[in-house]
Amino acid sequence: MSFSKKVAFHTLGCKVNQYETESIKNQLIKRGYEEVPFEDKSDIYIINSCTVTSIADRKTRNMLRRAKKINPNAKVIVTGCYAQTNSREILEIEDVDFVIDNKNKSNIVNFVGAIEDISFEREKNGNIFQEKEYQEYEFATLREMTRAYVKIQDGCNHFCSYCKIPFARGKSRSRKKENILKEIEKLVEDGFKEVILIGIDLSAYGEDFEEKDSFESLLEDILKIRDLKRVRIGSVYPDKITDRFIELFKNKNLMPHLHISLQSCDDTVLKNMRRNYGSLLIRESLLKLKSKIKNMEFTADVIVGFPKEDETMFQNTYDVIREIKFSGLHIFQYSDREGTIASNMDGKVDSKTKKQRADRLDSLKQEMLIESRKKYLEKNLEVLVEEEKDGEYFGYSQNYLRVKFKSDEKELINKLINIKIKCVENNVLIGEKEM
Repeated sequence: MSFSKKVAFHTLGCKVNQYETESIKNQLIKRGYEEVPFEDKSDIYIINSCTVTSIADRKTRNMLRRAKKINPNAKVIVTGCYAQTNSREILEIEDVDFVIDNKNKSNIVNFVGAIEDISFEREKNGNIFQEKEYQEYEFATLREMTRAYVKIQDGCNHFCSYCKIPFARGKSRSRKKENILKEIEKLVEDGFKEVILIGIDLSAYGEDFEEKDSFESLLEDILKIRDLKRVRIGSVYPDKITDRFIELFKNKNLMPHLHISLQSCDDTVLKNMRRNYGSLLIRESLLKLKSKIKNMEFTADVIVGFPKEDETMFQNTYDVIREIKFSGLHIFQYSDREGTIASNMDGKVDSKTKKQRADRLDSLKQEMLIESRKKYLEKNLEVLVEEEKDGEYFGYSQNYLRVKFKSDEKELINKLINIKIKCVENNVLIGEKEM
């Protein structure tokens, strides 16, 4: 191979994408490739794309062009969700050499190895809905600070009216339980105290197996793993918060924080989104969980300006969010995604109104950020220490709040420390180490 074997990566979107990039990266390094920063001159650039919003599409196109500007002679490969749904469109970009879809992503290392073959096809794109089983990724673990992400599932069966992800990821496919447990056990052996379970629709875990399984059953088995101190759940739908699910949080090793795929809290908008529940279920399930589990905190994704959303509908969402109280929100202004039902709906909300609603919700978010943190003043929180800067240590509480404290002690990284919270600065809890 005439290449000097330098490869650079750029990943857009969710932790699932990052997890898969990590696998590709580790396999290439094992085969002798040298990873370099994306801004450096490289022989191969791999962009793992996202298509959840039109902004994500644009960012992908920008990164493709940037790679060729850095090295016009480089081979530029795009993979991921945008590559799955819009491969022909991407191939028309002159800066792109190869497009490899999600179906073939796990085999991308072999494509890279054959990149000089003049007969190598520019496009590897198949029907993602033909994928019936979960694809394992070699050396897949995404490790971040003192935490590790473990992918348990791929795909989605919901087909919400605004979302392209099922067309990019296919139907729900669950990873074999024994492989999940084996990976987590290895992480514990390597010294990790916390794992975060990720997937496209975690709560659908096991539904596709011939012998039906469940996400709750998987959690029960994970929580039995010896010396695993923290299990964190990536994201769930409100209608999956059952009594059995709530009961699991009584295990101190299951972290009292959930990221909720909320999107709206108005019945009409939820129906138009093709969500199979209403605002009453959202209120009841989330408030019940908060009442049952000490220090439970929620973050959420919310879409404003969905087609036909009027001021009353937006206010309904605003009021429910204010009642439940979230420690963080990701606010998105609705944008059409081609091929979705919502893109063909009438009653589109104008840009000015969408921005006004996003700004109003952001103001509420700022109020909730302050309120959710101040209630822990003079209280003790267990913190997993992640990093140290000039004598100041940073980490996350069990309910996923950022904490900072000073200490003259060394080697506190990856330790679980009790911190008494004294004040809040820039949404970070400032505390003192308990003696």
